[in-house]
Amino acid sequence: MSEPARPLVVTADRALLDDVLRLAAAAAVEPDVAHDVSQARKRWAAASVVVVGDDLCEALAEAALPRRDNVVLIGSDLDDGDIWRRAVRLGAGDVIFLPDSERWLVERFADSLEGNARDAVTVCVLGGRGGAGASTLAAALAVTSARQGRRTLLLDGDPLGGGIDLLLGCEDLHGLRWPDLAAARGRLSGAALRDALPQSGGLTVLAWDRGDITSIPVESMQAVLAAAQRGNDLVVVDLPRYLDAAAEEALSRATVTLLVVPAEVRATAAAARVLGMARMITEDIRVVVRGPAPARLPADVVATTVGAPLAGEMRPEPGLAAALERGDPPGRRRGPLSEFCRSFLETLPGRDGS
Repeated sequence: MSEPARPLVVTADRALLDDVLRLAAAAAVEPDVAHDVSQARKRWAAASVVVVGDDLCEALAEAALPRRDNVVLIGSDLDDGDIWRRAVRLGAGDVIFLPDSERWLVERFADSLEGNARDAVTVCVLGGRGGAGASTLAAALAVTSARQGRRTLLLDGDPLGGGIDLLLGCEDLHGLRWPDLAAARGRLSGAALRDALPQSGGLTVLAWDRGDITSIPVESMQAVLAAAQRGNDLVVVDLPRYLDAAAEEALSRATVTLLVVPAEVRATAAAARVLGMARMITEDIRVVVRGPAPARLPADVVATTVGAPLAGEMRPEPGLAAALERGDPPGRRRGPLSEFCRSFLETLPGRDGS
């Protein structure tokens, strides 16, 4: 197996090189280094990103190396207006100055480590009323997705939900929980996050523990969810009905949101209010109607009354409640729940795991 592409730093300026290598180390990246044009030529095309010191910009431009993306030029003088002309000749897409752009360069190095990672499809799941079954659906979607071969992360966004790891029967697995990540800020590695979390049946899970911390700073949600989206194909987020700042942040990043509504009159009325709140944050919201329907409310009528498109129905499933109590993850057994999950996942982009 070939080694992943590495960044390339091109400069003969020792002081600049020390600064750039320090920033690369902060991103846990070890770049190749070229001190002249001939050394740069050998690694130019294969590098994940090329960082060029202004001291060698003209020489590289004159060498007429092949044009490529992801070339960064580091200037040495903020008042040097001619640097933009040199950047165009070189084909640099970005011009930066240190120390002002140190954080930007660290993130660019970190991005190069993860290759051309795309943001994962992100599905948020909300309950139209308490006990609607949103957590069960979120877990079942994640389990089904992982079994189909996608890199999938299930994120527990409900601090008062008791811990979605209990629903999956993986509460004893080693790995970080939300309180361990409460101080997370800035950019996290998607691969490192995935490796640090519990893994169950190919599914990565970030849950709450049974401790006293019942909230997460919005900055932590931003950092963790961004890393999760970079490091996976699908992220499923189980959200509480009452949205705090962290839950709102997650909802704002949703590709699609599922609102689970029992086929009951009061649940339909409650779900309409939840929908109004969620619509201020995200656009694509679809209703999942959960049976049985004591008053024989049709699913399409429930969705119309709530005010969102119908994503599908979850028919009653005998034995599901008992299976969940035993720690048997939802979505693994054949039945209406797994059927809905398979059908819904087929409607999402990237359903082949690519």
